Amino acid sequence: MYIVIEGQDGTGKDTQANLLKEYFEKQGKKVVAYSESGTASQNEFISTIAKLNYGSNQNIDHRTRTMLYLVNRYEQWRTLAEPALKNGDIVITTRNWFSTLIYEGYGGGVSKSLIIKLHKLIMPEPYFHPDKIFMFTLSEEEQQKRLGTQIDKKWNRREEVWKSKGNDFQQKLNHAYLKIAKDYNIPTIDASGTIEEVFERVKKELNK
Repeated sequence: MYIVIEGQDGTGKDTQANLLKEYFEKQGKKVVAYSESGTASQNEFISTIAKLNYGSNQNIDHRTRTMLYLVNRYEQWRTLAEPALKNGDIVITTRNWFSTLIYEGYGGGVSKSLIIKLHKLIMPEPYFHPDKIFMFTLSEEEQQKRLGTQIDKKWNRREEVWKSKGNDFQQKLNHAYLKIAKDYNIPTIDASGTIEEVFERVKKELNK
């Protein structure tokens, strides 16, 4: 089973992915979980590219970012997801190509048709057909509150490219997420409330 958790910044994607991993492991299932951002990867190649993409002090063109994200996306799919799925294991990823379409396309101005074409050329067909995909959403007020916590210095996230953008830009991305969810018929999950409440919504959607 291949599961994708997408959504706005600050919606708790990684937290819910970890809970979902534990949920399946308690059932005796083998799970591979990772973030397509590559920021938490132990692979030096992947983590180096992630640092380039997320460093706000680096003048990297949005087309270049699109290609760098695609490199990490393909490499992690090839080395982590494909072997696990062939083995019959569960794969959970936070983010997928929709993030690049939204951030670099709607946010960065890169041609959306170019982003789609590049991904279709590089990523294998199974990548585009997860068994389950969820889109986490938050109200703009709640999202701003959470982002304010995340960019606090103690989180070491003040320098991330997208999290350092203003409220107007975040609203633009949020509207793009809702448009993508509608266009691609992706179920949305309200990410407000406690971690436990959100996880109950995830399980409910998972079992549909």
